[in-house]
Amino acid sequence: MTSPLDDRQAAASSHPEPLVVRTVRIDAPDDLLSLLPADAPLTWVRRGDGLVGWGEAARTEVGGPDRFADAERWWQGLVRHAVVRDEVGLPGTGPVAFGSFAFDDLSAAGGALVVPRVVVGRRDGQAWLTVVETAGTLGAAPDWSLVARHVAGLTPVRGPGAVTYASGAVEAEDWPDVVARGVAAIRAGELDKVVLARDEVATTAEPLDVRHALGRLADRYPTCWTFSVDGLIGATPELLVRSDKGLVTSRVLAGTIRRTGDDDADLARAAILAHSSKDLEEHEYAVSSVARALAPFCSSTNVPDAPFVLHLPNVLHLASDVTAVLRGTGADADGGPHPTSLALAAALHPTAAVCGTPTEAARDLIRAIEGMDRARYAGPVGWVGADGDGEWGIGLRSAELDPADPHRLRLFAGCGIVAASDPAAELAESRAKLVPMRTALASD
Repeated sequence: MTSPLDDRQAAASSHPEPLVVRTVRIDAPDDLLSLLPADAPLTWVRRGDGLVGWGEAARTEVGGPDRFADAERWWQGLVRHAVVRDEVGLPGTGPVAFGSFAFDDLSAAGGALVVPRVVVGRRDGQAWLTVVETAGTLGAAPDWSLVARHVAGLTPVRGPGAVTYASGAVEAEDWPDVVARGVAAIRAGELDKVVLARDEVATTAEPLDVRHALGRLADRYPTCWTFSVDGLIGATPELLVRSDKGLVTSRVLAGTIRRTGDDDADLARAAILAHSSKDLEEHEYAVSSVARALAPFCSSTNVPDAPFVLHLPNVLHLASDVTAVLRGTGADADGGPHPTSLALAAALHPTAAVCGTPTEAARDLIRAIEGMDRARYAGPVGWVGADGDGEWGIGLRSAELDPADPHRLRLFAGCGIVAASDPAAELAESRAKLVPMRTALASD
């Protein structure tokens, strides 16, 4: 079954024909995720608000150390030549590109920006529909009837059936040895912190319908950002950067303890986490790396004196919300351009929360001992608008779909390692961080 726009030719990656973008106000849908097709949905949703999209009007694929700059250059060129009629004027209206990028410069996973043919968004009780076409494929003025016809043609969401799990690049029982090597390097003075990750492979009895996983993630983790971009799905609790009219926000997570399922016991564990010298040290490295990366772009930065404890269904995290004001905005506005959200994401990546401190030493150690390509796990994932504002999370609590096998996907989890880390405890923490995606694939 096809949507109303599926028979219209998409623009090529080089966008030789300018895009025509029209955004109109619509009544707010009850559930954005209910609008998604089974095939390649695009999603960025939190607490019911956000963006969903389908179809492909334009895309670019990038790789290597210049992947962010190349994607930025492509996006700016596309927007510069686009014909835009935006009747709403909110963040996420007009032209929007969803993106995801590899963690490592050397990864073959590279990165991509995808411009959907159709976007439906909701924010603070307001909703909108954006349709992206070219002059040669221009249809009738967009309205809710287009979405209604699309929804009428959707197939029912399918469960994945039985799911089996196997170790990924490194056997689970061998992973504490990897952690021990990281601890030894830290104690030898080679670095202060390193984040080590592992993967596991899930195989589903039925071809995976990602809508099943996305719905379960959004329901169970409403305070996280549920995403689906170019084969990477998940629900990240960590906001790398949001840029909104000159105000920048980053939610930093580092320091974790597993929940027990008992409220009283979990409150006690939250107190332990809040006073754990090991976890506070790990968190301080992460917060400092974000503040340091933002400093060249911002006229002022606010870093909380102490983290708060973020309660998620499976774990507790130490969390800090760092805020800043971009130079050239607010009281010191000079009318000049300021960095886009994608440029800020590139400057921030990789933070100490997913790589370590110092960055280069941690990245070298990860390459040497982790034993796998993270692909787009722990890389930036999110969206950017025509004015450069947008939201980018870190691709955590995530899974990578196998484009060659609809039954197979890789799940990832990582842990921050410092001198006081215990390898067995880190393995237990990694198992806790795999719970969100495992639960998302369940059929109960």
